[in-house]
Amino acid sequence: MDIRIFKEGTADYDRALALRDRELRQPLGLRFTTEELKKDEHDWHFGLFDGDEIAACLTLTACDGSRMKMRQVATDSAKQGKGLGRILSHAAEKFAADKGFEVMFCNARKSAVPFYEKLGYKIVSGEFTEVGIPHYTMEKQLTHGQ
Repeated sequence: MDIRIFKEGTADYDRALALRDRELRQPLGLRFTTEELKKDEHDWHFGLFDGDEIAACLTLTACDGSRMKMRQVATDSAKQGKGLGRILSHAAEKFAADKGFEVMFCNARKSAVPFYEKLGYKIVSGEFTEVGIPHYTMEKQLTHGQ
């Protein structure tokens, strides 16, 4: 498997978008809006691929000079539990640290909190509702050379 970084409008992006839709949106009865997808234009998109088949993906959004937001983290349900999300998250953290960002944060679904805690993230907010389900903001200090 290889990690690819790509931009919106590429074939890899289309594969990642399909995975995000299937794993994150459809189970909640949601569809992406044009406005939501417009946010992807200036972001970095990461995918873990086996040939042209995508197994996991995530998106990074620069928020200010020191904070990077990780969002839309998805792993193919048939491949979950194999450490693919961890591999991809570590690659994204290294990428962000190498670009000078000091903190990675995310709005984690309540069900995903244990995953992020294993990666060293800490809850920094109270519970809130996003896309109709409970979430927490979680963050992690980044170090260069991770």
